[in-house]
Amino acid sequence: METINGDNLRGHLETLVLSVLKQGDAHGFEILKRLESAGSGALKLKEGSLYPALYRLEKSGLVKAEWESNATPRRGPRRRVYRLTPKGRKRLDVARDEFQHFTSIIGSILGASA
Repeated sequence: METINGDNLRGHLETLVLSVLKQGDAHGFEILKRLESAGSGALKLKEGSLYPALYRLEKSGLVKAEWESNATPRRGPRRRVYRLTPKGRKRLDVARDEFQHFTSIIGSILGASA
């Protein structure tokens, strides 16, 4: 199976992140794992692609990030945990509708059955 890398995901990464955060709060590495798992291993993302997308989503109010509490038992530095905001949930719903429409149009142009 051919992998899908960051260049092919351009324009969709933020929506994909919103979608996996709908499953629950997660730190960056967990988001990467969820995306790769959901993509059956075909998605190959780098942290260098993910974190700028997370920062844009946070700046636009679609996700909220908070540092893990010191009470969280783990080794290593604290991590930022991201969660979907109500605004992010609404944006995800709109993006899903837009993508459905887009794939329908492109599919009919390319001769794929809808």
